[in-house]
Amino acid sequence: MATEPERFDSMLLAMAQQHEGGVKDLLKTIVGFLARKTDFFTGGREGDWEKVVKETFYEHAKKAKEEADRIKREKEEADKRLKDIQQRKEQERLQQDFEAASVTELTDQEAVKLQEDIDKDQKKKAEIGDGDTNPEVVDPPEDDDDDPKEKNKLKPNSGNGCDLEHYRWTQTLEEVELRVPLRQVLRPRDLTVIINKKHLKVGIKGQPLIIDGELDSDVKVEESTWVLQDGRNLLVNLEKVNKMNWWSRLVTTDPEISTKKINPEPSKLSDLDGETRGLVEKMMYDQRQKEMGLPTSDEQKKQDVLKKFMEQHPEMDFSKCKFN
Repeated sequence: MATEPERFDSMLLAMAQQHEGGVKDLLKTIVGFLARKTDFFTGGREGDWEKVVKETFYEHAKKAKEEADRIKREKEEADKRLKDIQQRKEQERLQQDFEAASVTELTDQEAVKLQEDIDKDQKKKAEIGDGDTNPEVVDPPEDDDDDPKEKNKLKPNSGNGCDLEHYRWTQTLEEVELRVPLRQVLRPRDLTVIINKKHLKVGIKGQPLIIDGELDSDVKVEESTWVLQDGRNLLVNLEKVNKMNWWSRLVTTDPEISTKKINPEPSKLSDLDGETRGLVEKMMYDQRQKEMGLPTSDEQKKQDVLKKFMEQHPEMDFSKCKFN
């Protein structure tokens, strides 16, 4: 059952839909009714109706602002919790990935074998340097083309989404933005836009739907919106439920994009604090290095320290040490 302030909502919404000029025209209708059918403007002392209007509007404006502030505050708190969780996960992951190197004592037999391997490598490098042989170069896999799971998947557009025949969608970790060019001037009431938790319908009334399918993942219906821009372009914003996941398609009938090729908005790094930004940049650099079979930043640092130490102490024999 509707509460007292809400019991006329359905009636007022039905009225609002009949006013093409929006709230301004709706207010004119209500005020016109008061002028024609009641003594609102003439029944009291001079200035009474102005006082009632002012008090009523200011009262509800205050409530509306308090509610908007509450929603904004809750969203900021949720974003902060999400950022804290992401930062903690990255820190834990980095700690696991970059454990200190350990030194293990080798047996005489293992030391001989290690020295033989080193000699072979040095000989091979010398031969390559002289140009006598061609090195066997193994290129890193490019764009996961050899991965059967990635076969036939599309490369994401500049917004980490996909450009399709009738619409274009982009995404961040928080939301999906859909743009539909309508190729004709329309009014909001000419459109069909139905956003459900797992389903989306978009189209022009009287014509086949442009989109009618199950979404790639759940959305928050109450936080999702749509607007008609210049009468020609429909913009739909879908708020993701899972903010740790990239979508591979808008609806399940669309072709998939490769989420491995997504570029997570480098411009957003400027919004992070110095420590978090450093961790994220380090993680992205190390991920690229791993994909190319190259040492990560910490592994390279360890190698540099070891190389410098060995150069400073040529009298020491490292042939019986193995570095993991």
